[in-house]
Amino acid sequence: MAATLNERDAATLTALCDVFVPAVRPPAGADATARAFFALTASAAGTGERVRALLPELLGEQELEDLSTLLRVLRAAGIGVLPWWASQAVLRGLAAADDEAATALTDLRQLTMVLHYGGIDQTGANAVWEQLGYPGPPTTPVRPSPALPITRPGDDVETWTLEADTVVVGSGAGGGVVAARLAAAGRDVVVLEAGGAHGEEDFPGDEVSALRRLYWRGGLTQTEDRNVTILAGGTLGGGTTVNWSNCVPPPDHVRAQWADEFGLDGLDGEEFDGHLSAVMQRIGASDAHTVVNGPNQRLLEGAKALGWDVTTTSRNVDGDLEDQRTTGHTGFGDRSGAKQGSLRTWLPDAVGDGARIVTDCTVSRVVVDDDGRATGVVGWWDDGERRVRVVVEATTVVLAAGALETPAILLRSGIGGPAVGRHLRLHPVPIVTAMYDEPQEGWSGPPQGVVVDERSDAFDGHGYLLESSHWHPGLTAGAIGWPDARDHKLIMGRAARMAPFLAVTRERGGGSVTLDEQGQGLVHYPLDDEFDREVLRNGLRDMVRLHVAAGARVIVDLAPGRLVWRRGDDVDEFAERVAAVPLGVEGRPMFSAHQMGTARMGSDPRTSVADPDGQLHDAPGVWIGDASAFPTAVGSNPMVTIMALADRTASRILGA
Repeated sequence: MAATLNERDAATLTALCDVFVPAVRPPAGADATARAFFALTASAAGTGERVRALLPELLGEQELEDLSTLLRVLRAAGIGVLPWWASQAVLRGLAAADDEAATALTDLRQLTMVLHYGGIDQTGANAVWEQLGYPGPPTTPVRPSPALPITRPGDDVETWTLEADTVVVGSGAGGGVVAARLAAAGRDVVVLEAGGAHGEEDFPGDEVSALRRLYWRGGLTQTEDRNVTILAGGTLGGGTTVNWSNCVPPPDHVRAQWADEFGLDGLDGEEFDGHLSAVMQRIGASDAHTVVNGPNQRLLEGAKALGWDVTTTSRNVDGDLEDQRTTGHTGFGDRSGAKQGSLRTWLPDAVGDGARIVTDCTVSRVVVDDDGRATGVVGWWDDGERRVRVVVEATTVVLAAGALETPAILLRSGIGGPAVGRHLRLHPVPIVTAMYDEPQEGWSGPPQGVVVDERSDAFDGHGYLLESSHWHPGLTAGAIGWPDARDHKLIMGRAARMAPFLAVTRERGGGSVTLDEQGQGLVHYPLDDEFDREVLRNGLRDMVRLHVAAGARVIVDLAPGRLVWRRGDDVDEFAERVAAVPLGVEGRPMFSAHQMGTARMGSDPRTSVADPDGQLHDAPGVWIGDASAFPTAVGSNPMVTIMALADRTASRILGA
């Protein structure tokens, strides 16, 4: 850091953080707590110091040098000398003139907001939480995970060779199921997980640490075109460790499409019903213990007022263990042990039948013989202190590394055919949030307690589920696209009254995964399908209507256009203004927690990677066991579909 970010640069960076979070004039009538909130700067809260400490871990050497150049330009323009409102004008001018500077400033601003509102100091506290009414991370007793012995290389090993019948790459919804099923059938199974073994006993309490330790590439990773921000699991148990516990079965019309158009026999009938039933039973999916928190109650009330279909969410939780103080933090790992994800179901089952688990192991490629048949995988084990080459010899390889990493492995391996990495689906999600008269306390209780499926197939088999969201101050602050610092504080000062609604959109178009020069996956999502764009616009209109029907006082659009509806304003006119904001990098923040389709199943080797059973067309012994196998977007929260399809694939492996 010292070589590229000297003391003057560090001081300018701190000053820049204070432009993003300055002391501003409080609203009229503010009490002492509110006045303290509006007076608190980023540097006074220690945020600038946290940003400076974190950047060298996030950026490479060249990126730090580029940052240093940007800071010198900002210093010359008066950042650190001018008042914050004048500095904002400087930043706007620079961003308008230079796209790269605009991107860097946007990223720095988002990082500052996430750390200011969601980070913690050395004592585990955050200076703004009390002022927001946010109680902070749960301090309830931890219920440790079942013992999952982790296999590690010896201290003096440079190349570590393991032998097995089957190697499963990934330990999430798909990998966990396949490992458990094959191990139960007597197969010798090795599970390789790129993430770490973070159980309930050491789940991070704060948002920033949780994102960095539990999510793919540290969380909040943007596509190359910056159209969509991705959240994907990157820890033992994969997405099941950090998802919001929604158990929504695949729609019947999607199952029929997969059977009829892609040749996945049995998907539309009793056979797949059996797979769904088996996995739902093992993970304890039920709506019996679903509590409807503030934001979800508003969603429920809005749907009922409009006469729309709405159901209580089934979730994979043990109701006897669930603690609502921890349930709202489930996206950062469930400390109570109530969530029945892979950590508590499939992986203990697999280990009980002899499977071995290796964490911190990234697979480079699949190895095949001269006839194209699988012989194993190679990769690297790295615990941060030591790096060891790993070779697993196995005649069955199951790729379940997720729809972002599975295609990268296939591309590096040179197998899978022309469709590898294509047909990426993300269920792109827009958000509309509103303020209500009473505190909503979205951090307490299940993030998603109800689902509105009125529009799930309203547009030629496509549409969206309307749901609420995981709510925490750091992620919320980072998602607000309003660049004016005082406006941003005015929104965050009322954050406890906020209820976010989102539209999980089943898209028709999609994106792709390619490789960079170092062989790492690059995610592209152009958002260029006009059909999808219109479906998304309809979702935005519907979320506005739901908020109004639920009794919202103020609707605040998170996009940079500073659109606000107040009770009494024209609803339809506001909905059209919200729908008119450009999508993605052009204006509206878009998010994805569901990634699918980059190694999809189908009968045609030209347009699919795996056959209808899940085995690669061109590489016998290599199987796809995760959401990358989905032929299309599924149109529902995908966990149980991944598990049921993996259960089906495991049956095919055993019958091969």
